[in-house]
Amino acid sequence: MTTSASIVTTRLKIGMEIHVELATKSKMFSRSANLAHPDHYDAAPNSLVDPMVAALPGVLPVMNKQAVEMAMMVGIALGCTIARVSKWDRKNYFYPDLPKGYQISQYDLPLCCDGELHIPGADGTTKRIGIIRAHLEEDTGKLGHELPGGKPYNGSLVDLNRAGTPLLEIVTHPDLESAQDAVTFGKELRNLCRFLGVSEGIMQRGHMRFEPNVNVIIRTDDGNEFATPIVEIKNLNSFRALRGAIEHEHKRQVEAWAEEGVVQATGLKSTRGWDDARLITVLQREKEEADDYRYFPDPDLIPVVVSDEWRQNVAARIPELPMQRRRRYQEQYKLSAKDALALTDDRDPCMFYEQCVDACVAGRGSQAQVGSACAKLLLNAGAKRANERGCGVHELGISPGQVAQIIELRDQEAIGSTAADELFGLLCDSDDNAQAVAEQHGLLQVRDEGQLDRWCEAAIEAQPQAADDFRSGKAAAIGRLVGQVMKVSRGQADAKAAKEKLTQKLGRG
Repeated sequence: MTTSASIVTTRLKIGMEIHVELATKSKMFSRSANLAHPDHYDAAPNSLVDPMVAALPGVLPVMNKQAVEMAMMVGIALGCTIARVSKWDRKNYFYPDLPKGYQISQYDLPLCCDGELHIPGADGTTKRIGIIRAHLEEDTGKLGHELPGGKPYNGSLVDLNRAGTPLLEIVTHPDLESAQDAVTFGKELRNLCRFLGVSEGIMQRGHMRFEPNVNVIIRTDDGNEFATPIVEIKNLNSFRALRGAIEHEHKRQVEAWAEEGVVQATGLKSTRGWDDARLITVLQREKEEADDYRYFPDPDLIPVVVSDEWRQNVAARIPELPMQRRRRYQEQYKLSAKDALALTDDRDPCMFYEQCVDACVAGRGSQAQVGSACAKLLLNAGAKRANERGCGVHELGISPGQVAQIIELRDQEAIGSTAADELFGLLCDSDDNAQAVAEQHGLLQVRDEGQLDRWCEAAIEAQPQAADDFRSGKAAAIGRLVGQVMKVSRGQADAKAAKEKLTQKLGRG
């Protein structure tokens, strides 16, 4: 069926299903080691398997309490209601990496429900994304198509290391309206889980997998609105793939509607995969409904009963979360929204920033005085070197104490901004005191009037046009001359004193 009406506008409706592997020491229903825990990242294939994971006859599951508590922490952080009673269900389907022939999950009584996550918008506002539920289940194994050493294999190789890993599935309302929204939501959720310590969130290892449910609302020039059939895109494990799949699906669904006129209806939901090479989605199957999985309560597991005391104990372990830290940094340190967002973008660099602030407070002043100075140093000198070395600012080698020493030297006007940047780089490869390193490399500001006079003369000689511009009334030209002084002095000159000296020499003092 085709339509003669013209499309006026289109808008995306996106709901997300996010699977988060929890970093417990053991698996969800057995004592076998967990692949998502850092201690077992490099485990050989099929080495993290016990009778429960292999589904041998007669084995019985035992619930992992730590996994339940981690799930509760995420639920509380998302503002969810933690169910007083939730239960386990069997989700039945056949797949080669699912030895039992069913997955232990939660169906009608999930552990967490009715929450929200506020994400930052490009315009500086925040957008509320509703959370329908967050339930626990076990992960499946994994199919591979390469032999050891990377040689291709025509068949499928089953690795059960991942099978049984605690998996928290978080389901949102269709409140996301763009690929950028989806990526922002994914990053915010990943960061929240990392701050909580429930997952390392390493995308390449499959610690988080995204499954957006996408359809398009089309408005035509005759005033009608049409909703395209919902498509679920499976197992996206990078933000690049998440963005690309949604953007492609938006275009594809509009084109399909214009050609066929098919609209949303029961039974028309489908599942597609993302082809990273061709940058397109490909049809996998018509989507199963809940009835197809034949859910029923697991007879081997008792319900999870959460007392008020248990919930309160778990809630007490929740640290200050990224969104709360941003607000505090803006209010307490007077940081811009952009800088506050950059500092809370990842857990470990953020914790390093907090340690730097604490080290500065121990040496001088209050947090309100040093928070801005630490942020400026880390987001400029630190970020530049972290980018060059391909690591986080916390991994550069400089200590919080050394950062505090740089800021103290800067406040004492013992070094200038250029020298502070160079000193930061030197301290990334040194355990010495900042004062000693600055002296060793000649970075301390020189207060010798004669030396300053010679640097200013050299700057005027190197920048004659800037000198003429300044003499003729172009005040901004002094900036080029001061910059030249800082260059020839390797940051040892005092910029303020240099500006005053230049002004005197050029007859404007």
